[in-house]
Amino acid sequence: MTVRARFENSAGSLFTDGLRGVLAAHPDAAWHDAGFVARRTPRASGVALVSGGGSGHEPMHVGMIGAGMLDAACPGLIFTSPNAVQIAAATRAVDTGAGVLHIVKNYTGDVMNFAVARRLVAVADGAASAVQTEVVLVDDDVATEDTAGPGRRGTAATVVVEKICGAAADLGAPLAEVAALGRRTVARARSMAVSVSACNVPGATEPSFDLADGEMAFGVGIHGERARVERPVVAAEEIVTDLLARILPGTGLESGDRALVVVDNLGAVTDLELGVLFAETVKQLGERGIEVARSLVGRVITALDMAGASVTVVPLDDELIALWDAPTAAPGWPNTATAPSYLDPLAQALPDDSADRGEPNVWLSDFVGRVQRSVDELTELDRKAGDGDFGTNMAAALGHFPLPLRGPDSDVLEAIATSYLVRSGGTSGAVFGTFFTELGRALQPDGAGFAAGVRAGLDAVVELGGARVGDKTVVDALSPAADALSAGGSMADAAEAAARGVAATADSAASRGRASYLGDAVRGVPDPGALVMSWLFEAAA
Repeated sequence: MTVRARFENSAGSLFTDGLRGVLAAHPDAAWHDAGFVARRTPRASGVALVSGGGSGHEPMHVGMIGAGMLDAACPGLIFTSPNAVQIAAATRAVDTGAGVLHIVKNYTGDVMNFAVARRLVAVADGAASAVQTEVVLVDDDVATEDTAGPGRRGTAATVVVEKICGAAADLGAPLAEVAALGRRTVARARSMAVSVSACNVPGATEPSFDLADGEMAFGVGIHGERARVERPVVAAEEIVTDLLARILPGTGLESGDRALVVVDNLGAVTDLELGVLFAETVKQLGERGIEVARSLVGRVITALDMAGASVTVVPLDDELIALWDAPTAAPGWPNTATAPSYLDPLAQALPDDSADRGEPNVWLSDFVGRVQRSVDELTELDRKAGDGDFGTNMAAALGHFPLPLRGPDSDVLEAIATSYLVRSGGTSGAVFGTFFTELGRALQPDGAGFAAGVRAGLDAVVELGGARVGDKTVVDALSPAADALSAGGSMADAAEAAARGVAATADSAASRGRASYLGDAVRGVPDPGALVMSWLFEAAA
């Protein structure tokens, strides 16, 4: 397994060069030569918050500096804790006389160095001038709660504590109260992470761990630690079910309770995937009677470029909700909705395109079934000859139909047309939806009108996109089939003509659609749209 290339000057300078850029984009943060980052405009009074940890988790911690959250952060090297001297210097610098709260993730290096820093501040400064400090130890990761050693690791609940405690400090709460709020938050906060690929540490020649194709790491760590359980990737619904089975017992949540849910991107997961995980979490908690009163979905604690995500659940009460809702100027804090809706926003978006009433429709069932079985094949063809989304579009349009389809030809064709137009969208949806609409309008109960419907569909498709035979589109299969039928040929003649048209597309370069951007690179690959159209005539024959 190879390590991907990076945007860097060198592996050794990624930390400093990257931090330089983060600071350049941060409106209220300044580097201090003692090794920490603090607000450019320090707070005038009240409790100050200091956190820190290894780099590679951005936007945590430096991105969480700002009013309403941290006063200073101490960055270490990639996945390496900051040293005690850094932390002590930051603690002295941000103290206003009201004391400093250390927010520390439960990793041995972090715990040790923050502890040494507090000792340095207390001993070196003397009793009269010593900075008063408190500590909140974040230990939310249930993946390690049954292991010997430090116990649960500190992960995504860290930013929850920073937000809650930062808001309380800005409201003027004393140090002991701010610390108590943090500890109360941590006490029932639980997290767990999954990943489908490891991160790549700068300078390493291999990823942090190996995963076989189709495998996922269940309970992975944010520093690239491999999980104790590696198993086949399953549907998101099952992943969330298994995560919540591990997470919820420690939260003490019961039906009627309120919770915060954090779904965190560990670095290389798309927003759509996070949305799937969050939607599943909200649904499954709702089924337990637990209200997701607040949420945070996005990239807040990363593990460099790991393709993974974590789910965090934190019980809420009125006090914690008010602190969570308080404003913050930290640039790494996402601008998110605070109270997600339980109503499925897509529930009413599905079209009325069922084909499940009446007698089985054999030929259209054969066509739809063939497309359903061939999604991977169509995807691969389009990956070579287009942009790779054709199989997905076919699945979106036809994948939901249970077989056999039922009803007369006109009704089933209308359902297929509607599904293409609404569920698939894009060029494929418009082209196939238009064709099936015209065919359905022309086809009579006794089968008459098929040739006229095919011709009307062809004319509509040509008018829609301007494609002609030779442009490497559905028209290459559709036009010769229409000509065969217009000349009095049989369905078998039309199917044979369409197949010849598909074969011809393999020798042509596309001049329409996204495949046209690839020029001669698509020669030798038949057009997947023409192929699907030819299957319709084979089914009709």
